[in-house]
Amino acid sequence: MQFDNRYATLSSKLFHRQSINSLPDVQGGHFNPVLAQQLQWSVAEQDDWINIINGNTQLKGSDPLAMVYAGHQFGQWAGQLGDGRGLLLGQIRDVSGKLIDLHIKGAGLTPYSRMGDGRAVLRSVIREYLAGHALQHLHVPSSNAIGFVYSHALQIQREHKEPAAMLLRTSDCHIRLGHFEWINQYQPELLTEFTTHCIQNYYPQCLQHAEPVLAFAGQVIDRTAYMIAQWQLTGFAHGVMNTDNFNITGSTLDFGPYGFMERFRPNWINNHSDGQGRYTYQNQPSIAHWNLWIWLNNLIPLAKSEQKEAFKQELAKQLEQYEQNFLHYYSSGLCKKMGLPVDNEQSFQCGLQFLKILQAEQLDYTTSFRQLSSHQYTAIRDQCLDIRTFDDFLTTYHQLRENQQQSILDMDMQQHNPIYILRNHMAQRAIERAEQGDLSEVDRLFKLLSQPYTKQADLEITEDLAPLSNDVPDVMVSCSS
Repeated sequence: MQFDNRYATLSSKLFHRQSINSLPDVQGGHFNPVLAQQLQWSVAEQDDWINIINGNTQLKGSDPLAMVYAGHQFGQWAGQLGDGRGLLLGQIRDVSGKLIDLHIKGAGLTPYSRMGDGRAVLRSVIREYLAGHALQHLHVPSSNAIGFVYSHALQIQREHKEPAAMLLRTSDCHIRLGHFEWINQYQPELLTEFTTHCIQNYYPQCLQHAEPVLAFAGQVIDRTAYMIAQWQLTGFAHGVMNTDNFNITGSTLDFGPYGFMERFRPNWINNHSDGQGRYTYQNQPSIAHWNLWIWLNNLIPLAKSEQKEAFKQELAKQLEQYEQNFLHYYSSGLCKKMGLPVDNEQSFQCGLQFLKILQAEQLDYTTSFRQLSSHQYTAIRDQCLDIRTFDDFLTTYHQLRENQQQSILDMDMQQHNPIYILRNHMAQRAIERAEQGDLSEVDRLFKLLSQPYTKQADLEITEDLAPLSNDVPDVMVSCSS
């Protein structure tokens, strides 16, 4: 590995250096060799992955530290937060020279653990490991993970006692919107240096702009809009869109009670701690806008006193681009999922018409789009109670596809409509078996989700392709991990 620890060069007020608190009698859970190779792990490092994740092997060049940040949680100011059980092991360069964070989850107590125990459990680690992997292969910007380890010798109390685990995850950035909130609240003198660091290391092209901070803001807004559009198109619901769970590069971070949409219910609450439904699938675009608004307010102190009002207006103009950018990414993506021409205004309306049918008929989101992409119209129609509405949609749909290069449109559909997603009951089955010492289901899902657009008859089982029946309760997921 080629370490390049940029974050560690910042003020020590922003972090606390400490080592990993290893698990006793550790066992290997699963390892991602393709990602390890992309990150330039040597053969020796790959062979020693269990000890590296568990902290028994100290990597030359690593500089473990816990970050401090703040945030708004469920819309309320939560004060100081931080890595309560995680450590930034270091930053490395991948094969393309891109800066990548190595971050350990479940590494033990830190000064920012608050009332927590600094640990993660096997259940949550498996869910994060598989979710990041799934999103990566669905082409959604996301963190990923190299592997995880666990220990039955150390049982962690959550709703009940569970095996402890540690995950070595990767991301292009762990700097959160909440970092800026913490700095403004507790160490405002660091804001200029910190913002400059962010621009230099993640958006260096903004340095050529007449107003680098405004350009930086615009880039973060655009990348966030793109990420949210991809969540919506994939049917992914994050579940905990707090400002401390959003980073400045617009990649999915911090998997808790997430869920992939099955029956199309836009108001589905996938986090049973979210009693008000703040973070439902349908609210994600507006919540991201709110998070960005909170963040932009923390950039205002960068302006000189006499320029603050003008600067605020310019930041507001940048935020106005969010909705436009989101709609552009979402509408073009929906047209591609539908196999309709992107440049026809009626295509997007036809896509919305299809979504209304999925919602009214409670059809499976992923399967229905895949059936559409395979021209299995009868399979969808046979599930509809309101056949007339579906037939009207199909007439409009065929009209929009007339006189088009349908082979190109069909190729778009195949590339934008997966066969496999990580359904909650799939993850739960893997967790239950892993807790009994059987990691084979984790491995099967890892392989299946590596090629979500390709039929894998030798790997799939019936339960991978559809929701549980209506008489089986949904898997409820909490914030505890």
